[in-house]
Amino acid sequence: MATKAATYYTPATFRFLRALARHNERDWFQAHKAAYEEHVKSASLRLIADLAVPLQAISPQLVADSRPVGGSLFRIYRDTRFAADKRPYKTHIGMTFFHAATKRVARGLAGNAALGRLDAPVLYLHIEPGACFTGGGIWHPQPTTLKRLRDFMIDNPRSWTRLTTARAFAKHFELSGETLSRPPRGYPPDHPLIADLKRKDLVASSELTEADVLSPALGKLLMQRFRLMQPMLEWLCMALELEF
Repeated sequence: MATKAATYYTPATFRFLRALARHNERDWFQAHKAAYEEHVKSASLRLIADLAVPLQAISPQLVADSRPVGGSLFRIYRDTRFAADKRPYKTHIGMTFFHAATKRVARGLAGNAALGRLDAPVLYLHIEPGACFTGGGIWHPQPTTLKRLRDFMIDNPRSWTRLTTARAFAKHFELSGETLSRPPRGYPPDHPLIADLKRKDLVASSELTEADVLSPALGKLLMQRFRLMQPMLEWLCMALELEF
């Protein structure tokens, strides 16, 4: 008899996240930390580990790092040092599958953060009650990076249009992120791609249902969506002269 495929997340995952949104306090979290470890953290690390090899088929530069600290899984703890919102915990699960060059630069900059950072495309998964999605691209690039991406778009309009209007991509993804209210300085306001040239982020997102997240086919579904993102990631790497 065939063995039933295991799931990563269960209804208990969403129950924990909903409860955390109502009780975003350290005492409550400590009292329910075992549920967090089992239904959020451990489940996420298993998913990340299982995606590591399949992602190599999209690009050997994509990294799925299943280490509990410093890997693909974002910390549950919010950085509240400069935030008006002092709630201590994130109420969603976030993980990123990053370009290898990002990690190499991060290690090289240890102890010398003033040197800056490398912008490189990533794939992303967001799990939150009523707001699950996956996607990828470059979020909040530095001004110099954003200029390079815009200039590359000006020089290669057909390749950008081709990948963003591809039927399978457009069926599941939409471009998202922040956008300028006016055309960026130095770019023609009547350019056919002005809507995309106004973007401050070059990212695309695809909605997921809670049923998708709870399905034993979650890993397969994510890889299907990630493969649709491959042309966009490759285009971004070409623009920034990164290996892909």
